Amino acid sequence: MPVRSWRSSVLRWPSREEVEAALRAWLARHPIPGLVAAGYFGSYARGEEGVGSDLDLVLVVKASSLPPWQRPAQLPLEELPVPTEALVYTLKEWQALPQRSPRFARVLREETRWLLPPPQ
Repeated sequence: MPVRSWRSSVLRWPSREEVEAALRAWLARHPIPGLVAAGYFGSYARGEEGVGSDLDLVLVVKASSLPPWQRPAQLPLEELPVPTEALVYTLKEWQALPQRSPRFARVLREETRWLLPPPQ
């Protein structure tokens, strides 16, 4: 979360490097069953983060019995240093994304900084 200097009222929001390091450590602490790919997109990936920016996380797993909207609830996202929203796709959903949502698939393809790249 933001850090306030004891001598100043100015907030310093975590940098991309700090957030990415925290994300790597978080992934190491919380093995996700069947994880195939992990990355982030949005303002942090573009280097446009600022005070109040959230982290947009994309995860791809081999399979899941949960519907897409319930998958992120299983993750301890509150442990990350900034507010985080996660999209958790199965491999089959990920592979179908360019047909289902071409514009969003293009954004993810062009913008995502992969820590664990998806299979081609």
